[in-house]
Amino acid sequence: MILSALLTSVGINLALCILFFTLYSILRKQPGNVKVYVPRLVAEGILRQSSDFNLERLLPSPGWVKRAWQLSEEELLSMSGLDAVVFMRIFIFSLRVFSVAGIIGIFILLPINFVGINDSDFSDLPNKSLDQFSISNVNDGSKRLWVHFCAAYLITGVACYLLYYEYGYISSKRIAYFYSSKPQPHQFTILVRGIPATAGRSFSDSVEIFFLEYHSSTYLSHSVVRQTSKLRGLILDADKLYKRLTHLKSRRDSQQSFQRGGFLGLFSQRVDIVDNYEKKLVDLEENLRIEQSDVSLRGEEVPAAFVCFKSRYGAAIALRIQQSINPTQWVTEQAPEPHDVYWPFFSATFMRRWISKVVVIVATMVLIVVFLIPVVFVQGLTSLDMLEKLLPFLKSVLTIAFVSQVITGYLPSLILQFFLSLVPPVMKLFSSMQGYISHSEIEKSACYKVLWFTIWNIFFAYVLSGSVLNVFLDPKNIPSRLAVGVPAQLLNVYSPKFETGGKFWPIVHNSTVFSLILMQIIAIGIFGLKKLPLASSLMVPLPLLTLLFNEYCRKRFLPIFQRYSAESLIKKDKQDQDDPTMGEFFDKLVTAYRDPSTLRIGYCQTTGRNYSPLLSAADV
Repeated sequence: MILSALLTSVGINLALCILFFTLYSILRKQPGNVKVYVPRLVAEGILRQSSDFNLERLLPSPGWVKRAWQLSEEELLSMSGLDAVVFMRIFIFSLRVFSVAGIIGIFILLPINFVGINDSDFSDLPNKSLDQFSISNVNDGSKRLWVHFCAAYLITGVACYLLYYEYGYISSKRIAYFYSSKPQPHQFTILVRGIPATAGRSFSDSVEIFFLEYHSSTYLSHSVVRQTSKLRGLILDADKLYKRLTHLKSRRDSQQSFQRGGFLGLFSQRVDIVDNYEKKLVDLEENLRIEQSDVSLRGEEVPAAFVCFKSRYGAAIALRIQQSINPTQWVTEQAPEPHDVYWPFFSATFMRRWISKVVVIVATMVLIVVFLIPVVFVQGLTSLDMLEKLLPFLKSVLTIAFVSQVITGYLPSLILQFFLSLVPPVMKLFSSMQGYISHSEIEKSACYKVLWFTIWNIFFAYVLSGSVLNVFLDPKNIPSRLAVGVPAQLLNVYSPKFETGGKFWPIVHNSTVFSLILMQIIAIGIFGLKKLPLASSLMVPLPLLTLLFNEYCRKRFLPIFQRYSAESLIKKDKQDQDDPTMGEFFDKLVTAYRDPSTLRIGYCQTTGRNYSPLLSAADV
C-alpha cells in the first residue's frame, strides 16, 4: 500500500465519521426517535416525547458530546454500576497507552524509519510505499535502531505503570462498591452440583438433610433446579405469538385484520386474525400454566440446587471447603446474580455438556481456519500487483489514481470490518453452548474467544498471508517473516441486567501483557535480523521483567476479583446486623433463585408480561 492510499482511507473514514455524528445529532432530537436513542430514560420516566415543532431539532449540535464526557464516575456508578465504570476505565487506559505509543511512533520512529536508507528523499512522497516508513527501511547495524530499542522499553514501562495503576484503582473501587452496596442474593448463595442420588429420597430432601447436618448454624434454605426445557419451549412460542399479536393491534386495518381460512384460504369465510391469535394465545397460556403446575409439584429434579445462608461468611465457608470425601459430589461454586443465571444448561446431562464443549472447540477452530479466506483476500487488495494477478479484468480501472487508492486503502479495511462484525455474536453463541450457568461467564468466555481469534486471524494470518500467496511458507522462517512483515500494521441506551463487580478488568490486563510480550519477542527478532546483536540481547530481559510484573499483579490484585476476603465479609455482615430490612431481604432470598419459567405469565390480562409466583414460599 502507498501513502496516498492510506491518506485516502483516513479521509473517507473522517468524512463518514463527521456525517454519522451529524446525522446522530439531528435524529436523536426527533420525537419519533426518542425510544430508539434514549430508551432507558423513557422507560424510567425521566424523558417524555414532545410533539411541539422546534427549528433547533433540524440543526446539528455538538453539545451532546460534551455532556457525555462530563458525567462523573460517581454518577455513572450510581446509575449503571461498577461494570460501567470499569468499561469507561478501559477506554481511558487505552487512550493513554495509544497516545504515548502514537506520539513516539509518529513523531520519532516514523521519521527515523523514512530517512533510514541514504537514498531516501521527500520527492513524490504520496506515492511512497508504507514499507519505507517501517523499521525494515533502516540500514542493518544502524545506530538509529537504538531509538527503537529505547522506544520498546519506554512503551513497556508506561503500559506497565498504567496497568498497575488501573488494577489498584479498580480493586479499591470493587471493595468500596461491595461495602456500599445493599445486600444481594448472590452474596448469600452458593450453587451445589453433583448431588448424590439416594434411594427413596428426593434431591431436595438430600440437600436439606446434608446442610442441616454440616452447616446447621448458617444454612437458611435451598431451591432445587428442575427440568424445564419443555416449559421454556412453550414460553418461547407464547412470546412469539404475543409479539405478533401486539404488532397486529398496533397497525390494525380492514385489509390486514381479516383473512380466509380453509385450504389456501379459498373455501372458508373470512376470520378476524386478531381474534384468532387471541384465542390461540389463551389456549397456549392455559397449557403453559398446567405444565408449570406439574413441573413445580412433580417435575423431574436436577442434581443441582441453589443453597442460601444467613450470612455472607457462612456462604463463603461452604463455598471454599470441600463438602464430601468424594470430590465429584456436593461440588460448590459461587452463585451468580438471579438475573445473571443461564438456565438451559442446568437440565443438560454431564455427557451433553462434555460433548458441547468438544463441539465448541472444534467449531471455533473451523471458524478461525475459514476466516483465513477473507483475510487472505483483503491482504491481496492492499497490493496493486497482487490485485492485478487475482483480478486481471480490473487492470484498466486500477490505472485511475483515485480508484486504486480507494481499493487499496479503504476497501480492504471495510471488508475486513464487515466480516469481523460477525465474529462476536458467533463466539457468544458458541460460549452459550459450552455449559456456563451465567450470562456473565458466557460473555467472558466469548471475550477470550474473540481475543484469540483476533490474535491469530488479524495479526499472524494477516501479516503472513502475503507470503502464503507468493511462496511456500516454511514454518522455520515464521519468526524472521514476522520480524520483517509486522513493521510494514496500523447511559442513555442500556440498562444493566446484571453486575459482576468489575470482573472483566483482568481480561484487559492479561491481553495487554500478552501484547507487550509479543511486541518484545518480535523486537528481539528484528534487532537480530538487523545485525544489532547487542540490542537483541539487551531486549531479552524485557519480556522476563514483564512476566514478573504480571505475576506480581496476579498475587496482589487478582484474588480481589475472584472472591472477597473474610475481613470484608465479616465486616459487611456486622454492618447488616443493625439493618431493619434484613428480615424482608431473607424472606425474598428464599424464592430469589426460582427458575423464571416456573413463574406465572399473564399475556391476556395486561399489555405486558405479568409475573407472580406459582407457589408460596411455604411450599418450597
